[in-house]
Amino acid sequence: MKQGLSLRVSQHLALTPQLQQSIRLLQLSTLELSQEVEQMLDENPFLEVTEEAAVREEFGLEHTDTPVSQDSREFESATNSIAGSADESGAAGQNDAEIGPEASSEAKLEESWDGDGSVDTAPDDSEWGGDAPARKNNADDSDAEASDLTGGHESLQDHLHRQSLSLRLSDEDRAALHFLIESLNDDGYLEDSLAALAAGLAGDDLEQVEELVQHFAIALKLLQHMEPAGVGARNLAECLGLQLLDCKDCEQVRAAMAICRQPMELLAKRDVKRLAHLCGFSEAVIKGAIGVIGRLDPKPGRRFVNLERNLIVPDVIVVKSGRGFKVSLNSDVMPRLRVHDIYANALKQHKGQGGQALQQRLQEARWFIKNIQQRFDTILRVSSAIVERQKNFFSHGELAMRPLVLREIADELGLHESTISRVTTAKYMSTPFGTFELKYFFGSALGTETGGNASSTAVRALIKQFVASESLKKPLSDNQISEMLKEQGIECARRTVAKYREALRIAPANLRKSL
Repeated sequence: MKQGLSLRVSQHLALTPQLQQSIRLLQLSTLELSQEVEQMLDENPFLEVTEEAAVREEFGLEHTDTPVSQDSREFESATNSIAGSADESGAAGQNDAEIGPEASSEAKLEESWDGDGSVDTAPDDSEWGGDAPARKNNADDSDAEASDLTGGHESLQDHLHRQSLSLRLSDEDRAALHFLIESLNDDGYLEDSLAALAAGLAGDDLEQVEELVQHFAIALKLLQHMEPAGVGARNLAECLGLQLLDCKDCEQVRAAMAICRQPMELLAKRDVKRLAHLCGFSEAVIKGAIGVIGRLDPKPGRRFVNLERNLIVPDVIVVKSGRGFKVSLNSDVMPRLRVHDIYANALKQHKGQGGQALQQRLQEARWFIKNIQQRFDTILRVSSAIVERQKNFFSHGELAMRPLVLREIADELGLHESTISRVTTAKYMSTPFGTFELKYFFGSALGTETGGNASSTAVRALIKQFVASESLKKPLSDNQISEMLKEQGIECARRTVAKYREALRIAPANLRKSL
């Protein structure tokens, strides 16, 4: 083989550190961005927070064009070139998720209850992050902070321990009762058996295990007589039975207790005839007993759970403005950052002594500020395009939603679909009809008799409207809803109706029926 040298010119795409950071910041949620900013403030001494808001231009639909900086166009051009190899758009906004497997009978029953970078950037050390003032909260919103909403909370365990103070018990029984209370789950159920709890404490000592089981049995009886009724139950049937003991004795209550001794799937299916045969009561009494059970609480400990309050703060605010709508960024979620002037000037004056590491840190701070600005500029452009396409929704509600896919917005703005997918994930928009994720405004199209298309979001809203106005004694089946949609000129198969109904968390017709 003869060896030789050759020269070849080629081009390839490279993700610079700045561009990698831009893409990563774009897909972060508001909470994740806040954590990223805090981390960067801790690591980079050239970054600081300023309380003063820089004056920025508001974007509204009354403007015919949206100003876009040259840096924004350069960023979009680069991301469009690279996004094709890492397309994250998937089926978001274009295909509906499939229905999972059916829930168990108990679940149905409970539901029926309810670096080095090669990019040269011009340094801009001014602060950034201000925007138009955020809209005030709705009239029914409180001005209290999220931490105030959780103040004064009493857990289920605290509530039960307080009741146990009035009981005169031996030290062993009191310790057993305390252990059982601490073993309850958030719903108030005792998931582990008494033998398993005792074995976990005593190990292989059978004599001690037996002694502990006896103390636990006494403590369990005391626990099951505490408030709230039903606490300490091992399963749903026992929980309902404990609550029925506090009800006034009558034929319906006795029938309800007999129903709880039967398989729960019969109650979930509301099989009145089978339950009447097994329990020895008339069908009329069984219907009344099912109504009694429906008023019980299947999860007595749920009211004491201190659920983490994930308060959604919108990234974009849309308000009525004249004949159109004005779209603006929420200044509350925008970090106000700038390069620390003293450190930056000191480094410039002692350039030779500063070292390459400090120069790189200063450049990273400038990149970070610029990339955050680019993130919010892109969110604003995409949101404005969505509002323009979905004007009917902002005027008339979800029934007026039109079909929209990611590609339409991508083509309009000159971006890649994956960029639109990143922007619309975990970003929220405040509208006159509530706060929605940006992905909410995207929906697949269903054909109509006139040859047009109807949005799947609008079809879901129509299904919800049909169910809300149905007769409780004769609820609408999926097939009937499908026929009603056809009368409206919308071609929607029964299986599609079932899928949309499941997505709306609407129970099947047999569980919605009022006896």
